[in-house]
Amino acid sequence: MAGNYFGTDGIRGRANKFPMTAEIAMRVGMAAGLSFQRGSHRHRVVLGKDTRLSGYMIENAMVAGLCAAGMDVFLLGPIPTPAVAMLVRSLRADIGVMISASHNPYYDNGIKLFGPDGYKLSDEIEERIESMLDKDIELALADSDGLGRAKRVDGVHDRYIEFAKRTLPRSMSLSGLRIVVDCANGAAYKVAPEALWELGAEVVAINVEPNGFNINKECGSTHPADLQKKVHEVRADIGIALDGDADRVVIVDENGAIVDGDQIMALIAESWHQSGRLAGGGVVSTVMSNLGLERFLGDMKLQLHRTKVGDRYVVEHMRAHGLNVGGEQSGHIVLSDFSTTGDGLVSALQVLACIKRQGRPVSELSKKFEPVPQLLKNVRIAGGKPLEEAPVKAAIEDARHRLGKAGRLVIRPSGTEPLIRVMAEGDDPQLVEAVVNDIVEVISETRSSAA
Repeated sequence: MAGNYFGTDGIRGRANKFPMTAEIAMRVGMAAGLSFQRGSHRHRVVLGKDTRLSGYMIENAMVAGLCAAGMDVFLLGPIPTPAVAMLVRSLRADIGVMISASHNPYYDNGIKLFGPDGYKLSDEIEERIESMLDKDIELALADSDGLGRAKRVDGVHDRYIEFAKRTLPRSMSLSGLRIVVDCANGAAYKVAPEALWELGAEVVAINVEPNGFNINKECGSTHPADLQKKVHEVRADIGIALDGDADRVVIVDENGAIVDGDQIMALIAESWHQSGRLAGGGVVSTVMSNLGLERFLGDMKLQLHRTKVGDRYVVEHMRAHGLNVGGEQSGHIVLSDFSTTGDGLVSALQVLACIKRQGRPVSELSKKFEPVPQLLKNVRIAGGKPLEEAPVKAAIEDARHRLGKAGRLVIRPSGTEPLIRVMAEGDDPQLVEAVVNDIVEVISETRSSAA
């Protein structure tokens, strides 16, 4: 069973296949439970999930492992990932667990772990838990009289809704705004429409009928076509698309145009900078964010700090350097004044706050910079390490030389899927397309010859 379990965002894979099996989920529960024993008090875990069919299997397996380690488990049911992070602190728990594969299809699932401070675990703690999974840890488990209990907890949705509403000024109302919210048939299907309605908006909710199979299916932040159509149909002021666990968001303006995470960060950073709220003199994002964002911030004498891909690394950099706005182009937006992880609903509320303060449509507010031409292509692989092959290395070096200082090249293995991601950007769109296609072709040829 030995192997690497943790990727860029917890453990993720095809449900009922390694590593996303009931057996491994139970062992993760045991190992995580043992890792967070802190004194003689009754230890507790908050455990949430999204709406995937396999969530039942993983949830019960995790409960068994956590109870075996002597942890009491508070079962939250379907709830957004940021709500789990918030409830770890609110309920004074020792661990938070979210069972979700985020934006992936229903047949995948994952396990995300949070420490007692509400932050995702560091690489070091994940490595410690991972090292325990292939060992005989049964001898360290609780005695018969020290086993944990599990119970369903009521009222957690209301707690999160109130938390989200409090991120806006108490006097601010969303009345007069018609909002379409696409919940991706995922974890926010109850809380997001309710929070927006309680704040005074006219709410049109779509993809709020999860059945275990339709999470993220042609909907949500990765497939916003439904949302664009509905915004046109009902003449909405704005569309909000969440993903399956609601830790990311994509905005659609009143004309149906998509506003990605880079533009959202630019809008919030500018607003907070003007009001004196922006901390640290900049924004944290990843290597995937557009060069246009970097130039836009530079014009305001602000810095763009880049990290590895993964909101966990964004948050770590924010904490280390005292910044309070960060995120990813994909729509993971982290506002550390409010949250310890990406929160799609809270980020959308900050955009809505800008609309209410300035009285201008989304299309005018959200186009903060002209994106530099950027192209991302994925190459599916069956295994191996194609990026270490000599022809691939040569193609990458040649591409960097051709782009020069006027562009960027980012090539990396996906941390959540068996893919190599090839991204280039620069002021010459033809050159960008050419270098990406050349690298993809060489990786594909290497993959074929290896097979």
